[in-house]
Amino acid sequence: MWGEILSKFDRFPAQKRVITLMLENGFGVSDGGYIRAGSIEISHTDVARAVGVDRRVVDAAIKNIMKDKSLKAIFENIHSIPFLRDVAPLLNLGVIVIEPHNARDAGILGSVSGVIASHGLSIRQAVSDDPYFVDEPRLTIVTDPGIPAELIQDLKRLPAVKGIAIY
Repeated sequence: MWGEILSKFDRFPAQKRVITLMLENGFGVSDGGYIRAGSIEISHTDVARAVGVDRRVVDAAIKNIMKDKSLKAIFENIHSIPFLRDVAPLLNLGVIVIEPHNARDAGILGSVSGVIASHGLSIRQAVSDDPYFVDEPRLTIVTDPGIPAELIQDLKRLPAVKGIAIY
């Protein structure tokens, strides 16, 4: 899916960088053709600076989104979420980061969440990196505090799990 979106910008590599930044950050577009994070508009100049292009490249990318029916529908409905990984320790929550053998395999989240639930912990948030965007995708799970050592050992036994980090 992401590859299909990005392929529409193959002839425009600078615009493709803009689109990649928007997708990575969950930036959408408003009806008026403005980049937004939720209901907050983000200036085209700031986006241009972030990806190292001229503002007119951002303008052109947004125009291309607005004139393509499928792109417009996607970017009008995309949203970002608050990612709790880095603040979880400050909130007295646990963090488990799973490195899978192959992030494209089915059932990784299901098997990991099943093991976590079997240890009586609630999952507060689960965020999976998209292997189309990230070279080394991870599954980040934010849990109740107090991750027991036995849970880590059980997660390591899962066939899909290559490595684990705990925060």
